[in-house]
Amino acid sequence: MPYLRSHQTHLPRPTGSCPAGRATAGRPALLLLTAALAALALVWPAAAGAQEKDLFTRGLEAGPLFAGGAALVGGLLTCLTPCVYPMIAITVSIFGAREAKSRREAMLLSTSFVLGIVVLFTTMLVIAALTGSVFGAALANKYVNGFIALVFVAVSASMLGAFEMTLPDSVMQRLSSVGGIGYGGAFLLGLVSGLVAAPCTGPVLTTIIIWIAKEQSVLLGAIVGAMFSLGLGIPFWLVGTFAVALPKGGKWMLGVKSFFAIVMLIVALYFLKTSFPIIAVFAQNTPKFMGIMAAVLAVGLLLGAVHLSWDDGGTVVKIRKGLGITMSVAGGFLIWASMDLPREAPVAAAEPGVAQKQLLTWLHEEQAAVSKASTEKRPLLVDFTADWCGACKKMAKETFADPRVMEKAGHFVAVKIDATDDEDPQVDAVKGKYKVVGLPTVVLYDSTGAERKRFNDFVGPEAFLAALEGIN
Repeated sequence: MPYLRSHQTHLPRPTGSCPAGRATAGRPALLLLTAALAALALVWPAAAGAQEKDLFTRGLEAGPLFAGGAALVGGLLTCLTPCVYPMIAITVSIFGAREAKSRREAMLLSTSFVLGIVVLFTTMLVIAALTGSVFGAALANKYVNGFIALVFVAVSASMLGAFEMTLPDSVMQRLSSVGGIGYGGAFLLGLVSGLVAAPCTGPVLTTIIIWIAKEQSVLLGAIVGAMFSLGLGIPFWLVGTFAVALPKGGKWMLGVKSFFAIVMLIVALYFLKTSFPIIAVFAQNTPKFMGIMAAVLAVGLLLGAVHLSWDDGGTVVKIRKGLGITMSVAGGFLIWASMDLPREAPVAAAEPGVAQKQLLTWLHEEQAAVSKASTEKRPLLVDFTADWCGACKKMAKETFADPRVMEKAGHFVAVKIDATDDEDPQVDAVKGKYKVVGLPTVVLYDSTGAERKRFNDFVGPEAFLAALEGIN
């Protein structure tokens, strides 16, 4: 969408001395704050610790719907950035919707354009899902995680105006010549438009691709890719089909870029957490802690993390925006890191005269666990996990934290082996001993040392309870 590329960064500059301008400047911040709090309200029940299995099941079944909805919103927000929004009307004219002889023809041309966008991004995310195992192995390397974090920091700096990320002029000119009037031309134009808009689609799309690669779900990749594409294409479709007049561009588009920059910094910290767990040492999966972090995030947004611009004023404005970004990033990151942790199980007080039930507890030294199981003639549970393993975290949160599993597996000697650093020879030796070829891996042994069950994928509480049956 670079057909008037020179307009991408030349936004109407607001007049700082105008009281009306200052009065409206806070509206984007208020809207974004409302959106952030609404998002927190959606995830809060999971964070607050709803324990019933049927609620977990419903949450898992609704997962693709929530993911698709988030991708749709991400696409719409991407369309509001300075390198996409100004080009909507121009692009619609190029594929011929303005000159269409009927509303039906305009709709079909616009639909062809959007289908091109859908094919591009859906294909990308399906490929990411199919190659997810390679990506997961790469994430075991702390240098890979560090490099990904640096990429996100660089993208964030670009969104905050430190420098401009764009494709080379020669590539932009070639892409601009693709397509034209007609259904086929509109489709081809949509196909390449995502590449042309890379400076603004990149931040959201990179996050989605990495997430889909970790989940390794082709269905989820297809759903999220299609929904992101529709979010990006809806404004083009509305303008092309109904000749809708869009609001004028302005300072609010810079607010959208600041919002994406904050998201990118949060993602960068999340990847750094794999190599440097100490940055998330304060995270706690408790309603109180997450409520405090939500308040920190809200205060950061109100200070000016999004709605203020570096050019709005002097030193005070720059300090407000910088402090607001810092608080927003810290709050958002610690909320995300906290949600990765298992919920803290409540410890019931023992009734007088009744022996307290033994619950599942974890050791972290493999040799000590094996020795303890052998000496005490108890069964052994070995769980291999890693910071980059999404299924491992899911089992920790939903299966091992289930009260029924904690009680049923209480007689096991349980050891959790952190395999995040695959360059550690000790970790490699333990993985070889248990013939681990990928994560997650959970192995159950009976009291004689015989292997009874092995899991190489996520398993829910019900299936795990069934596997525990009869192992003594």
